[in-house]
Amino acid sequence: MTTDTINLTSAEWTAFLASLYERNDRLELREPGGIYSPEEAVDAYVLSGHAEALRSAEVEGDVWGTLADLEETARDEEEAWAKITAFYLERGCLLVRVTDAEEPEEWLLAEELARRLGLLDRQGA
Repeated sequence: MTTDTINLTSAEWTAFLASLYERNDRLELREPGGIYSPEEAVDAYVLSGHAEALRSAEVEGDVWGTLADLEETARDEEEAWAKITAFYLERGCLLVRVTDAEEPEEWLLAEELARRLGLLDRQGA
């Protein structure tokens, strides 16, 4: 990968989520003209089940629990998230950041998942 961060606007983030479906616990891109059940729709909550870690106003990402799993400590949430982000980026994950969100909206996704969902095509966005 040439970059480890993808920046999206709120509108792009919403469009990205709408472009996905989940079937049998697997996320995929919708095909043009495909037929999808309403139960296969993906929102931030559904995506959270596939993320390595996240910091979101919409979905509780448990920054402190994730930090504890990494056997790290921090003085505050910003430092905690920085350590979590560094840990996952060092392991080839991709950081997806919503740039115009009122509160931090950042998601760490495995590179393979990001590639399958078309996020790597958005590099430099």
